[in-house]
Amino acid sequence: MTVSRTFPGQKKAAQQGWWAANRWLVCRRLVQLALLGLFLVGPLCGWWIVKGTLASSLTLDVLPLTDPLIALQSLLAGHPVLASVWWGALIVTVFYLLVGGRVFCSWVCPVNMVTDCAAWARTRLGWRDGASLPRSVRYGLLGGVLLTSLLTGTIAWEFVNPVTMLHRGLVYGAWGVGTATVLLTLAVFVLDFAVTPRLWCGALCPVGAFYGGVLGHTALLRVAATERERCDRCMECFAVCPERQVLHGPLWGEQSPVITGVSCTNCGRCIDVCPENVFRFVPRWHKANQ
Repeated sequence: MTVSRTFPGQKKAAQQGWWAANRWLVCRRLVQLALLGLFLVGPLCGWWIVKGTLASSLTLDVLPLTDPLIALQSLLAGHPVLASVWWGALIVTVFYLLVGGRVFCSWVCPVNMVTDCAAWARTRLGWRDGASLPRSVRYGLLGGVLLTSLLTGTIAWEFVNPVTMLHRGLVYGAWGVGTATVLLTLAVFVLDFAVTPRLWCGALCPVGAFYGGVLGHTALLRVAATERERCDRCMECFAVCPERQVLHGPLWGEQSPVITGVSCTNCGRCIDVCPENVFRFVPRWHKANQ
């Protein structure tokens, strides 16, 4: 006898329609592709709306934006840093302090599409989770990155950073992405596909550690289990959440239903797939009795 399997979001899609079960995923993909497109129209069409990469860019020849982690590495390495770079780092820092540091991971980072693809493939194959690493490992790697910059006088992480390497390869590689970039991106995919889901983003990536641990404490918009009394423990939210440990307390504990854990990426997939509509985006100060 053949046993049919259901996948996260399938029940909600059957009950409420495909869009209800995928709207935040679609929005994230559109944002990621739109941001990539803004960088691409320059080298492809000569319309230089944005010059540079995610590491450092200039929009409309006016607005500088700089990855604050790169600015910090430059400072530790002893490099002279232009005032525009510091202004760019300040703008990015303030933005992610307001929206949540790990919004970068789910809504901007191009590697997110790679890790999401690996997680999707594992789900379709019905593979169970493999060995996991403590989330603290990524903070240790972040400390190692900063220490290496201090000791070597280089922006050390950028030699092997999959995020900026993939983005730079896509934007300036004229579709001929370099071998090192391909191999590094493939390695991230294999880690998440063959070892355990979300291993790169959840336990290894120092960029995510910086944006979450340093910039993730003050976000004004959060996901909340506002209707947690409806939860039937179907576990679909846990199946899709890249940082599932943030769900326990707000969903089943006595604490506020607002997910304030700095690891939450505000990806909205728990909102998408929950057939009981337990989750939604709320202001950080939302109260359970509202």
